[in-house]
Amino acid sequence: MDFDFSDDQEQLRDAVKKWVSKAYDFERRRNIVKSGGFSRDAWGEMAELGLMGLAVPEAHGGMGFGPVEAMVVMEELGRGIVLEPYAAVSLVATSGLAAYGSAEVQSAWLPRIAEGSALVVLAHQEREARHVLRHVKTRATESKGQWRVNGAKSVVPVGDQADAFLVPARVSGADDEAQGIALFLVERGAAGVATRGYALQDGSRAAEVSFSDSPATLLAGPADGLKALEAMVDVAIAAQCAQAVGAMDQLFAITVDYLNTRKQFGVPIGTFQALRHRVADMKMQLELARSMSYYATLKLGEPHELRRRAISQAKVQLGQSMRYVGQQSIQLHGGIGVTDEYIAGHYFKHLTCLELSFGDTLHHLGEVSERMQDTAGVFA
Repeated sequence: MDFDFSDDQEQLRDAVKKWVSKAYDFERRRNIVKSGGFSRDAWGEMAELGLMGLAVPEAHGGMGFGPVEAMVVMEELGRGIVLEPYAAVSLVATSGLAAYGSAEVQSAWLPRIAEGSALVVLAHQEREARHVLRHVKTRATESKGQWRVNGAKSVVPVGDQADAFLVPARVSGADDEAQGIALFLVERGAAGVATRGYALQDGSRAAEVSFSDSPATLLAGPADGLKALEAMVDVAIAAQCAQAVGAMDQLFAITVDYLNTRKQFGVPIGTFQALRHRVADMKMQLELARSMSYYATLKLGEPHELRRRAISQAKVQLGQSMRYVGQQSIQLHGGIGVTDEYIAGHYFKHLTCLELSFGDTLHHLGEVSERMQDTAGVFA
């Protein structure tokens, strides 16, 4: 199999890399964290690059690119630990709207997403769900042709800044049944919508969002709602895998540079054999993560069961790699690694948040185990 990137993909990577290195340096990121964890200016700059329309169909003003191009972009954004929720809007929500939105909904939202003027995010996580997607307490009822949603969602990316939410809500059945879940679009300005924003550990922004008889637009009915949610979450995990690879790649380079600069006993500590062994182990974990990120991206087009298993397998490896590379980097830096003024600790916080998002390593290990059948977990 040929894993070389095309010329267009390399040009896309180069454009994003240049923007990250020149316009999104560490000092600017720190200022964005201090101002709330989200910058409209940075969002507009990414829109000017054309990134917001990357996955939007051409019919709605986008470029209609696929998962590989998205992976390329996410690696470079991860390299700069960019705070703005690019994947949540331009990949995850866009995929849901493109697959399940009516022609009217798509015309209303996709062109605005492509130009960077609208933020639509998935609001699915609930406090008691523990990463189980079928556990949905939020309820939706229909009266006189109008759907209304009641419930609450947690850790919604830039939830207090978004223009609309994609909300899984139950129309029938018990809280943890797989059947009876539908997908709705709810505007933040709609009646009964309340948000409370806060900063996450890595400095990015999220919010608690509640709905009280909030008017909603049905996107996917109960026959397709859970599958729609799972498909969007799988897109999110694949994007986060690529983002984590970019972050680990840069953190590894920072660590190696530090080892070659910091001296003890008159020589760089990078010459110490024990530390070189640890660096080699970090590199191995990084490359394992990279290969599984590729695997997750390439499996996004597979049938439901194969895709879900592949995504969980990738998340397990990425979780192990993120934890190892992050922890070893801090250990090799020593005390300076956890200071706010030094960038390594910010990468570690970012990787920790990624490891816990959309199901932690143990959760996805359980998902892989459940899907082990006649292949005993060996990749098909």
